[in-house]
Amino acid sequence: MLMTWKCAVMGLPYGGAKGGVICDPTRMSQGEIERLTRRYTSEIAEIIGPAVDIPAPDVNTNPQVMAWMMDTYSMIVGQTVLGVVTGKPLELGGSQGRGDATGRGVATVAVAAAERSGLKPAQCTAAVQGFGNVGSVAAKYLHQMGLKVTGVTDVWGGLFNPAGLDIPAVLAHVQQHPKRSLEGCPGGEYVADAKEANRRLLALGVDILLPCALENQLTAANADAVQAKIVVEGANGPTSPEADEILARKGVVVVPDVLANAGGVTVSYFEWVQNQQAFFWEEEEVFNRLDRMMMRSFRDVYVVAEREKCDLRMAAQILAVSRVAKAARIRGLYP
Repeated sequence: MLMTWKCAVMGLPYGGAKGGVICDPTRMSQGEIERLTRRYTSEIAEIIGPAVDIPAPDVNTNPQVMAWMMDTYSMIVGQTVLGVVTGKPLELGGSQGRGDATGRGVATVAVAAAERSGLKPAQCTAAVQGFGNVGSVAAKYLHQMGLKVTGVTDVWGGLFNPAGLDIPAVLAHVQQHPKRSLEGCPGGEYVADAKEANRRLLALGVDILLPCALENQLTAANADAVQAKIVVEGANGPTSPEADEILARKGVVVVPDVLANAGGVTVSYFEWVQNQQAFFWEEEEVFNRLDRMMMRSFRDVYVVAEREKCDLRMAAQILAVSRVAKAARIRGLYP
């Protein structure tokens, strides 16, 4: 139901589902990944389609994988159907800005939450767990907005500098590294042990903590160590229910995943719209529309939180369920 609530919070005309294959793509050849993708697509072809169910990228997928999915479905139905999946390469009906969408949305609501909490973004510090498709982009935009990013981690370790990391230089280093790793990056202290790096990062004395890796990173075992004033969930489900209670008692503002990382599905929606119209937007238009929708949804959630006197996670859930319930009531039951 997570995607259903996420789409409802953003006001998107989608339901929600998740699917995947249990495998380790880092140990597979390009040919093996292609064959796996095409077989998976052929198995679900009967239940997907541009007016039925539109798969989008997630962990360990990329534009090439989505291109194979689109091509496989198109071969099965006998015509090119660009709108069957999103996250495609630009050459095959992808949208400008899709790669940055989730991270940009995370950064946008992080700054909005800081301002709502009475902080000045230009004076804020931030730490980002996960330096992949979401975390690296969020760090880039936070840096551009004037925030000081003092720590980042990836699957191999972490990089720390209390004076602030040179994020453009870090991004350039990662792009050139054979493993796309932070290892060997100048301008900060590198911690080679991933477990220790994450323990240290989650307890940094920063204004904003952004867990952008995987689920269950903040738990009952480490939530007490969090010193951040604001937690922005770039990943899906990074905070356990027990950790949520601890953070609430500590007065930490948690911007929930269904709002914070909804930029990706929002621009997937934009891509689908562009495919349906066969008319494509410039990147500036995509980002302007994304920023407006993220800020509108952020305000909607805050209004509910203030009205119901609850935290942002509960407010987002109330907003999402009420929107889905209202649509169901209006539509009614058949027959």
